[in-house]
Amino acid sequence: MPGYAVMAPQETMDGQGSPAGFPSAPLRNELEGSTRAGLDTTAVLPYARSRTSSRTQWLRAWMMTAPVDVVALLAPLLLSQNYWRGTLANAALTVAFFAAGGLYRPRRHVSILDELPSLFGRLLASAAVVAIIAAERHSSVEYVGGFIRGVALSAVLVIVGRAASRAFTILVRKRRWAEHNAIIVGNGPIGLELARLLRRYPQYGLRFVGCVDAASRQGTGALPLSGTLDDLEHLVRLLECEVLVIADPHCHESALMDTLLRPRSSQCDLWAVPRLWGSRSHQGGYPDHIGAIPIVKIGDISFSGPRWAIKRASDMLFAAIALIALSPVLLLCAIATFIDGGPGIFFHQERIGRHGRPFKVIKFRSMRPVNEQESQTNWSIAHDKRVGPIGRFMRRTSLDELPQLWNILRGDMSVVGPRPERPYFVEKFSAEYPDYASRHRVPVGLTGLAQVSGLRGDTPISDRARFDNYYIENWSLWLDVKVVLRTVAEVFRGGGR
Repeated sequence: MPGYAVMAPQETMDGQGSPAGFPSAPLRNELEGSTRAGLDTTAVLPYARSRTSSRTQWLRAWMMTAPVDVVALLAPLLLSQNYWRGTLANAALTVAFFAAGGLYRPRRHVSILDELPSLFGRLLASAAVVAIIAAERHSSVEYVGGFIRGVALSAVLVIVGRAASRAFTILVRKRRWAEHNAIIVGNGPIGLELARLLRRYPQYGLRFVGCVDAASRQGTGALPLSGTLDDLEHLVRLLECEVLVIADPHCHESALMDTLLRPRSSQCDLWAVPRLWGSRSHQGGYPDHIGAIPIVKIGDISFSGPRWAIKRASDMLFAAIALIALSPVLLLCAIATFIDGGPGIFFHQERIGRHGRPFKVIKFRSMRPVNEQESQTNWSIAHDKRVGPIGRFMRRTSLDELPQLWNILRGDMSVVGPRPERPYFVEKFSAEYPDYASRHRVPVGLTGLAQVSGLRGDTPISDRARFDNYYIENWSLWLDVKVVLRTVAEVFRGGGR
């Protein structure tokens, strides 16, 4: 796509804003001069590339603070082991309180002074809980007093450690050692102000590399566009973007979400400027901001980080245990399939998995298709006369899908997720239903929320996509457990296909 324009990295802004949030003439001229030239994409790359983002993108906020907190909370053990149970309990409870209070969430504005009230309150709460329990278990005033002195020491060390880690974070950002390329979505006055702040103040850790908006705003907004919303996927790859900042896009929310849920865009960290600034409806903890502009971190719209690690670990554990426990059932199914149709007990078929990657799904064969074309494009064989009684029973009880446990162990699939579909139908449904492609943000599943909600066989694809996306956006380990339990109940009721 020729003609993309990207901000050059020189810092020559005067830092003066204009009344009512609109850009001053010198500031706007400077921005337009640096972007409207329409640089060739090959010339853009040296400027767009962040010097260190590829080496630091794995680093998360909690990695900078949680280890420091744990060391500080366990420091009293170096002086005395008499209170080791209370010290360990206090450390675990404090870290849990910190996590619940948002003290391990990523922030753009980093300040120990902002954190102090929340730190004090949670340190005091956890210490009070453990001290009350210690007083109930030990009547000795000397024991309780020694424990409280240890807790006070650890609290001081937590605050000192936090101050040091915050100072280090600011230093790293100012030296541009941990910069992340950011694209602003929205070229109105707020987008312009964000671009100015990010270029002037490196301590926010974001490097402004471009701006996108709806095509209707081309040439009319406060910032010249690097591309339209339709170009965002290409720009994320071209500019090695890791962060998207939603400012004031000129489009419907449905169109914006459709863009953000595409494979490359959904892998970026997402921040947004809340529309109702005065509502103070920030999610827990204390508010974040860039300059005087409030900003909130949007939760992952695809599985990544700790959530993905938890889900993958639970999948591997479940698949390994199920393969061992169900090995007699698998053997009986294999024998029955052989008796029903001879050699070739397994059926391999291409399906589309996470991020649109194809893989071969494994099932017990319930019939033999005429050819590969029929296998790939025939929607349902539920009433096909070629399906024998054994195959029909295995399909009705979902026993034919048990070999997919091996796909789960390999990482092709998950225990719970959207139904794996064939490439022909993925392409067809993605063109017909806007939300269908969004379900490929996560691995496909052996079972899923849509299936246990009665959406199997000839049911509306739009409803399936809606249930799949609801599952992704509201995922929890308990939700997976509920889907698995409901699946078992469906199997025993014979509610398969």
